[in-house]
Amino acid sequence: MKKNNIIFLKEEVKMDQNFKKPSLAISLIIVLFLFGSFAVQLVTTGAPDVHMTLIFSAAFAVVLLTIFNKTPMALIEEGIIHGTKIATISMMILMFIGVMIPAWIAAGTIPSLIYYGIQIISPSVFLLTTTLVCSLSCLATGTSWGTAATFGVALMGIGSGLGIDPAMTAGAIISGAIFGDKLSPISDTVNLSSATCEVNVFAHIKSVATATIPGYILALAAAIFLGMKHSKGQIDSHEVDALLSGLSAHFNVTPIFAIISLIPMILVIVLALRKFNALATIVISALVGMGIAIVFQGYHLTDMMSYMNYGYVIDTGNANIDKLLNRGGLQSMMWTVSIGYLGLSYGGILEKTGVLNTLLFSAKSVTSNARNLILTHMLAGMATVMATASPYVGILIPGRMFIAGYDKLGIKRTVASRTLEHSGICLDPLLPWSLGAVYFSGVLGVSPLEYAPYTVLCWTVPIIAAFYAITGIFVWKEDSLPDGAEADKTAETAVRSGTEN
Repeated sequence: MKKNNIIFLKEEVKMDQNFKKPSLAISLIIVLFLFGSFAVQLVTTGAPDVHMTLIFSAAFAVVLLTIFNKTPMALIEEGIIHGTKIATISMMILMFIGVMIPAWIAAGTIPSLIYYGIQIISPSVFLLTTTLVCSLSCLATGTSWGTAATFGVALMGIGSGLGIDPAMTAGAIISGAIFGDKLSPISDTVNLSSATCEVNVFAHIKSVATATIPGYILALAAAIFLGMKHSKGQIDSHEVDALLSGLSAHFNVTPIFAIISLIPMILVIVLALRKFNALATIVISALVGMGIAIVFQGYHLTDMMSYMNYGYVIDTGNANIDKLLNRGGLQSMMWTVSIGYLGLSYGGILEKTGVLNTLLFSAKSVTSNARNLILTHMLAGMATVMATASPYVGILIPGRMFIAGYDKLGIKRTVASRTLEHSGICLDPLLPWSLGAVYFSGVLGVSPLEYAPYTVLCWTVPIIAAFYAITGIFVWKEDSLPDGAEADKTAETAVRSGTEN
């Protein structure tokens, strides 16, 4: 989940003490209103209006807080600014990925990958191959977002050409990407989780692997099982031939030009491995793709400007090809960008006004043993991500609030740090209004409600982690308790360490 350049300052972690803390009742009503609104819409319509639900939920929270808690509007505005500040770089990345995708299509990058991928990859092993490719990409680069925007987009096209359900393909892409993100030493969430709990990055990864690897094995098994339903005999060879003919007729996909067209993708991978700024990497790749499209595919600059703003448009006479390639553009991302800003603004209000603090402090009273502590910590992480739409906040606030409980019970802090990864981080890609889901659905073109059942790793890992908590498996004890001063270090130190790693 590589969302670079999001910097959490000290004042963004600590609650302002100059106002009355909201009661538990008010805090619960505010959060339950959001969840209840989504639940009612799911039951009645099956498709919640995420934008308006977030707006109404934020308005409801503001009314309750100002009337019953006398919360100053200045603090509420500070929360909105705080949330949008968190969202800005991530949303800029999303917008420029919208710009990059048409450039890649026009350059022949995505058409070439689809053209050769359909011929090389067997439908029966496509989902397995997708999971493995995305896993390796994210392990190497530490960025699940970059993986989805590069290999993920191409694999979605190949899957469509092979007749694979797009929801299955998206689930395999996200499972593989999240696996790599959780175990890569250069992942930002890995470094932030380990820094928040003040543990060594590699010790943290070793702890995270205890539940992530079994979840990954289950994801691979699901990919194999689902792939068995797509044997060669089920593929319409005439349709595939028409797809290949259509691509070769409208794009130069000869081997030498296909290799040239891969330069934008190779650039993204190389720059990500060198830890180059994510936003700059995407812009560079988009511009290089535009140059290749103009020089080698015969497009004009004005065509490219239109495509990169409004999306690539082509009429090949083949509806399947048009469906694969007519996509992308800056404007196509604005729907999801607005969800990101609304969701994080709502979360900023809850964080700054003390609603989250009230809810999480109330949960600490049930953490008298290791089982209750870990399970409560997991639920708090999930609830924080649900309420704030931010996996970063889901790491920071529960991480610092519950760490003293692990010290008190003599449990290693690596158990605490992995709990952060197993709760909110896994839930993030599945919530329609959360940052990860907004990103993945925008890039892959499949809604979270559609791909969630196939994102096996994201929902099996929390179950495995909960099983460990209940049985005591992998709940390691400290030989000696950490020094008291270490236990009292501020979240600011932890966050700074995470962003520097």
